[in-house]
Order: sequence, then C-alpha cells, then structure tokens
Amino acid sequence: MSVEKVDVVVVGGGQSGIAASEHLTAKNISHVVLEKNRLAEQWRSGRWDSLVTNGPAWHDRFPLQTHGVADDDFVPKDGVADYLETYARAHGGDFREGVEVLSVTRNAHRPGFYVATTAGDFECDYVIAATGAFQVPVIPSVVPDASGINQIHSDSYRNPADLPEGGVLVVGSGSSGVQIADELRDAGRNVYLAVGDHDRPPRRYRDRDIIWWMGALHRWDAPEFEEGGKPVAMAMSGAKGGLTVDFRELSHRGVHLVGKAQSFADGVMHFADDLARNLHEGDRRYLELLREADQYAALNNLDLPEEPEAHIIAEDPEAITNPPRTLDFAAEGVTTIIWATGFARKYDWLQVEGAVSPEGNPLHHRGIGAAHGIYFVGLPWQSRRASSFIYGCWHDAQFVVNSIASKQFYHSYRT
Repeated sequence: MSVEKVDVVVVGGGQSGIAASEHLTAKNISHVVLEKNRLAEQWRSGRWDSLVTNGPAWHDRFPLQTHGVADDDFVPKDGVADYLETYARAHGGDFREGVEVLSVTRNAHRPGFYVATTAGDFECDYVIAATGAFQVPVIPSVVPDASGINQIHSDSYRNPADLPEGGVLVVGSGSSGVQIADELRDAGRNVYLAVGDHDRPPRRYRDRDIIWWMGALHRWDAPEFEEGGKPVAMAMSGAKGGLTVDFRELSHRGVHLVGKAQSFADGVMHFADDLARNLHEGDRRYLELLREADQYAALNNLDLPEEPEAHIIAEDPEAITNPPRTLDFAAEGVTTIIWATGFARKYDWLQVEGAVSPEGNPLHHRGIGAAHGIYFVGLPWQSRRASSFIYGCWHDAQFVVNSIASKQFYHSYRT
C-alpha cells in the first residue's frame, strides 16, 4: 500500500482542526485533516438537543465568516456545526472524514512521523493533535453500577423525555450542569443539583454582554486562573435568550441545591456541608467582576448606564443555609444521575516519546510540544482562558502554525 506524504497531519476535524487548516492553507503548507467521524461531530452528537452557544454570535465565531444571524443571537448547536463545516470548505484544506488515526510514531532513521490510519497511512514532518478539550467523559466511581441507578455523563444527555421517569440528581455546577438542571426542572422533574466551586458572571452588565466585558478586561487572555489556583467551572448560559445564572433563583423555582457529592452507600448519596460557602465564593467573584467593570468604564469614560441593582445579592433562603446532607434515591423517587463532571484526555494513539506525560497529559508550551514536531490545539488553558473556545482556538492555531512555518524556514537552509 502506498504512503501519502504531506508536510502536516492534523488529527481531529472539530473547531481546532478547522482553525489549524485555515492557517496552514494560508501559508501554503501541505496538510491533511483526519476526522474519525464527520467534521464538527462533537457539536452535532456530543451535546444535548437544546444547547446554544454560551457567547453571542458576534463573538463565538472565526474571523473570516459570520454566522449569518443577529449579532446578539445565541446560535443553536447544529447551527454551529453547519457554520464550522461551511467555514472548513471555504477556508481550509484537505479534510478526510471517517478516518481514524490508529498511531503516530517517529520515523526511526529519517526525520518526520509515520501516521497509521483506518484508511491508509501517511508520512509527515509535523503532527498537530487537534482532538479538543472534550475527549473522554469522566464519571467518578462513586455510585456502583449494581445500585440500579441510571447514570450518564452530560455528553450523553439529550432531553428530559429520554430519561427514565423519576427525579434527577445533576452533579456539577458549570455551564452544562446548570443548564441541564434548569431544563429538567422546566420539564417538571424533581431535580437536585450538587454545587461545587464555580464562577458565575452576569450575562449582561451595563448594556454589554459578559463576553464583551471579559474581552475588554483581558480576562479571555489571562494565562492562568486569576487567583493562581485551579481553574473553576464557569456557570453561564445563552439559553432562553441569555440569562444570568442565579443559584438562589434556581432554588426558588424548586431545584434542590446541595453541596458537593461525597460518597454513596445503601442507596443514599452523602453531600459535603459546603453549599453556602460555594455560593458565597461565586458571589465574591461575581461582585469582583462588576467592580472591575465599573473601574474600567470610569477610567475610559464609557457612556454606559450604571446598574447598582446588579450588586445586590439576595439573602440565603433556608434551603441554602440548611440544605439536605443526604439523598435517599428510593425514598425521593430519584432514578437518574447526570454527571456534568468534565472530560479526561486520551492520546494513546500518540506514540511519540516525550509527547505526553505518564498520566497521559500533553507536554507543551502554548501548543508547541516538548517532543519536537508535535503540536497541540484546542486544549483548555493552552495559552489563555479562551483557548478551548471557538474564538480562542483560532488564535492558538495561528500561533502553532506560525511556529511550524518558522521550523520550515530554518530547515530549508542549505550551506
């Protein structure tokens, strides 16, 4: 079987791979993008039915093409997939769908890499791993399968009607967990939401969307979590036209808020006594952002309407000061757990020494791999907070492709 030769093999045809292809095409670097499913498949089949973007259409896009909708609209998931596919055809290079990469190995006695796939093999000088931030769903081993409770990850949730009858425990207070819990409550389900550490910015403040403020305040460009610790989940939503996530409002609407899920025994889930603390930490971050926005508006003489009422935090109801510490699934009629607990990474196909750590995490600086010739795009916090978002991965892909072009320039030198 013949081996196809290109300068770069891009693994993954989601938003990160499409962004990489655009930049490679612009620099006339020969490449192929290999996607084991369809282009932008994660947006089509890896999300729930009602999902819309968390940011408005004017922002959650690539630079060369708009969504073709009103700037402040929140685009449905299938609309995003269609947009990315159209963008790829217009601005990208050679895309191969239905091709799974089996292994990437370094050539033994010559430069470059050998890429084995389900549809023929490739040789290349560089590899860009663009498999994104959402690779392997993580379900903590808290509740045994023998419990009889239906357990799914948020990436498998589609709509309330697909779940068994009965109540639902949603674990995770980021955007996915909050939006799913809200949708289930609207559908009449009895919902418990386990709330951990989180950031809950306002949807809009002083006539600007939070996405605008995050950009103006350089928060999208933050190279690490502002407090120097582990990044926390951001609870924001474009659902229902875009609303500020308010856990107290969810509680008033009948969602049972509880602390972090800790342990399970004899049909009962036990929760940490940290609900109020977690909510107050979220309040602190919320108010901190408002104060920073006010300072920015004043310093730049922006004619934006003041919004003092946004600084008022409602008092904690009894349901928050004294939340349930346990949940008896049978007694409360709860039949399903939805784990909105994030994703792990999987690079077992990347069999290049020094490319990933023993734990399987990519070794890189801003996407430039520790293993020469290996690059990454679409990782959470790859170079900044925005890295795993549509807007952010485009800029990271540009940086990575510029690095490859620089390598080509130096390798072209002949004495």
